[in-house]
Amino acid sequence: MQLSDKRVLVTGGSGFLGSFVVEKLGERGCQKVFVPRSKEYELRDREAIMRLYNKTQPQLIIHLAAVVGGIGANRNNPGRFFYDNAIMGIQLMECARQLGVEKFVAIGTICAYPKFAPVPFKEEDLWNGYPEETNAPYGLAKKMMLVQAQAYREQYSFNAIYLLPVNLYGPRDNFDLETSHVIPALIRKCMTAKNEGRREIVLWGDGSPTREFLYVEDAAEAILLAAERYDAREPVNLGTGEEITIRDLAQMIASEVGFNGRFVWDETKPNGQPRRRLDVSRAELFGFKAPHRLRDGIPKTVSWFMEHQSDLREVVFA
Repeated sequence: MQLSDKRVLVTGGSGFLGSFVVEKLGERGCQKVFVPRSKEYELRDREAIMRLYNKTQPQLIIHLAAVVGGIGANRNNPGRFFYDNAIMGIQLMECARQLGVEKFVAIGTICAYPKFAPVPFKEEDLWNGYPEETNAPYGLAKKMMLVQAQAYREQYSFNAIYLLPVNLYGPRDNFDLETSHVIPALIRKCMTAKNEGRREIVLWGDGSPTREFLYVEDAAEAILLAAERYDAREPVNLGTGEEITIRDLAQMIASEVGFNGRFVWDETKPNGQPRRRLDVSRAELFGFKAPHRLRDGIPKTVSWFMEHQSDLREVVFA
């Protein structure tokens, strides 16, 4: 698909990942990119979706909008995280099929994988177990789009693809401690402790779980490469293939921020999934290999946060 001459609708296009996807569409020469605002179009409402589609007449839809958060937010909102994410994906894809949209790019989540999936996670292992409990409602809701995409491809020849990005981080991330993921939360906690002269920070779990992270600009590029070049039914992992323990990640961020205190691990709180690392070989089918490693992306993220922390409320993306 040549993107420059297409009408492209990006749900969640003003959010963290979406803002970079929209920028990269502009770099590719796209002149007709539409970003719906939640005040105007409630994506859980079918009538609002049809009104949006009829107005914009999209040829390509990139569905990034989601209700997301860290372990705490997932534990406190399992029903909302399941319903909101499931109903958005199902209705957006069904309405797109009905209107003959050329291609639908569905963005899944690493939380869809079974809790004890073999490492590295391979796409064929997606159904070999239940997800980690605290993330399961969100992960399963997003995984329903894979079922829908494959069913629609089989019955209606509808071109929908499903991508599985690993945990994202980078400039413009959500640094709200109530809803943020681990990297922005650690950056903010370390910076606050340093500024206040505190000597310790309490973190959840024991620090032993491993995670893989993908720099947000790399994720945006992967999504557009898939939109241009990938048209198959199989899901595709997006990541780096590099894992790090939460304990080592905390030390890396503390060093970058300049926090010299210690971490206290609250083992009464959940660890989440024990390990996460992806097999990223399938993404090579459309030419994606992540250029940023953590040692490259963490300094850029910390630098952005330091520049914007004074007006955090204005620059945080939901």
